[in-house]
Amino acid sequence: MCSRNFALSLALIIALVPLAAVALPHHSVAKRSSFFEIDCKGQFNKQIFYRLDRICEDCYSLFREPQILSFCKKQYFTTDYLRGCIDALQLTDEIETLKPYIKVLNGADPNTL
Repeated sequence: MCSRNFALSLALIIALVPLAAVALPHHSVAKRSSFFEIDCKGQFNKQIFYRLDRICEDCYSLFREPQILSFCKKQYFTTDYLRGCIDALQLTDEIETLKPYIKVLNGADPNTL
């Protein structure tokens, strides 16, 4: 009985491992850029940073273009790419909420949104 369960478990693992490898994206969402890697000059606020970072990650997931991810975060989340991602993700109703977030991280008013 024990060896039968072991054999069944082993067969199931062997069957599912290739599926997991195919399902995993090439870009790991778990590996997020840090506040300091993109050289933000403002005040670090983890919650704000991860909210804006999540927009860029979701935009990357939508289009699967690695350049979008880096351009979205570039210049402390103040490029037109962030605005494009906000539009693509249909988050335009949150722009007024996001502007102060960018100001905290950037240290200046975001004029691109």
